Order: sequence, then structure tokens, then C-alpha cells
Amino acid sequence: MLMRRDEKAEVADRPFNNLLRRLNAGDYALLEPHLAANETKAGDLLYNPGDNVHTVHFPCGPTLVTYMVPNEDGRDVETILIGREGAVGGIVSQGFLPAYTRITVKFGGPVMRLGIAKLESAKAASPSLRNIFARYADCLLAQMFQSTACNAIHSIEQRTAKWILSAMERTDGDHMVPLTHEQLATLLGVGRSYASRVIQTFKAQGVLETRRGAIVVREPDALRQHACLCNEAVKSHFEEVLRGVYPDPAMDN
Repeated sequence: MLMRRDEKAEVADRPFNNLLRRLNAGDYALLEPHLAANETKAGDLLYNPGDNVHTVHFPCGPTLVTYMVPNEDGRDVETILIGREGAVGGIVSQGFLPAYTRITVKFGGPVMRLGIAKLESAKAASPSLRNIFARYADCLLAQMFQSTACNAIHSIEQRTAKWILSAMERTDGDHMVPLTHEQLATLLGVGRSYASRVIQTFKAQGVLETRRGAIVVREPDALRQHACLCNEAVKSHFEEVLRGVYPDPAMDN
């Protein structure tokens, strides 16, 4: 359904989070008085496993948050990235339930915070708001399923290209992605040397280059040729369930 010009202006005045911008005016009005802006930096901890989840965080703009699963050998394995298409913390649960994963900020920037109790009260008052968050939870679950399959069947090269493209999409389409070799290795669940080896291969092919603390993508189309199709599968599901929420630089600019 097409929005009127005044509706588009109203949505543009909201925080740069696609899930919040997807809400109709009435549903957003239920949340808006309780939203609090906060600035984050890379490495900020939002939740540890076992913590009571009392706040929902909506990443805005280029902010990226990651779910990390601790393992018995002391390493954390990153599972999925959440950017401006979504939120983390108590999306569908009712009450103060414990966090299962460690949730940290991958790329710093603005987030909007909302108390779980306020969200639950708003969902109780609005079936359409409950529907939106239930649909987002479905998309989040699909993303987790796809990540599990990707880790099982795709090569390190394919997954490296996928993660870089996924991060690039969520940082306003900027070809400079603030991702270090160490961070990339954590996303892949491999040692730093493996990640560095793939990066060197891509550099030799002219696909990308590295700068201190960042990767610069020179040939996005070439990088997509190296990537698996997991990102595309997730995008397709988002479009079926919550059209317009998954980051699309062409639409954001």
C-alpha cells in the first residue's frame, strides 16, 4: 500500500530503525513516549547469558548488534547480526525471562531503548502491534536457521563474503565496513589465520582491500559471486513476512 506524502514525512521523522518505521501511526504512538535514545560503542555488552531481559534495543542507522553463544572452551561463536531491520531482547517473550546468549554491540552507534513492560502493555492494547512483532520473531528465527545451515555446508570463502556483504548492507551501503580480521574470524568461528588467508585471496583478486580496523569492498558484484545465497534467502523471507524492513541501501538513500 502506497503511503501519502504526509505519512512518509512522519515516518522519516522516526528513529532510523526499519522495524519502528514499519509500524502504523497508532502503534508507533503507543511506543514513542517510552523510547529512549542511547549511544553505543563497539564491544558494549547488552546481555550476558542468564541476565534478566528487561529492555528491548532497536539498533539505528549503521549500528550492529550480535548474538554470541559461549562454548565450553571459552570461545564465543557469533551467530547472527541484527541491524536497523530489527531489535534484540524480549521480542516475543512475556515477562522477565533470562537471556540465552551474550548480546553485544558489533558496530557502535545509536539505539533506541524500550522497557519490556511498556512493550507488553502496548502489545496488549494493539493486535496489529502484536502481529508485527510476531512476524519479526519469525524472520529472526529464519535468520538463525539459515545461519546454522550456512555454517554446516558452506566454505570459509563463501561465508566470509556473506558476512562482509551482510555488514555492508546494514551500514548504509557504505563500502567501508569497520570489521577487523579478528572480528571476522569470530563471525566465522575459525582462527584468525584462516580468516586472514581468505582476505588475502580477495585482496589479490582486487575484490577488496584492508585498512586499519576496516575492510573496503572495491568490487561488490565480484564479492557476491564468491558468497553463498544465504543472505538472499533471508532477504526473501523478510520480504514475504515484513516487506520493506530488511535493509535496502537503494531505498534508504
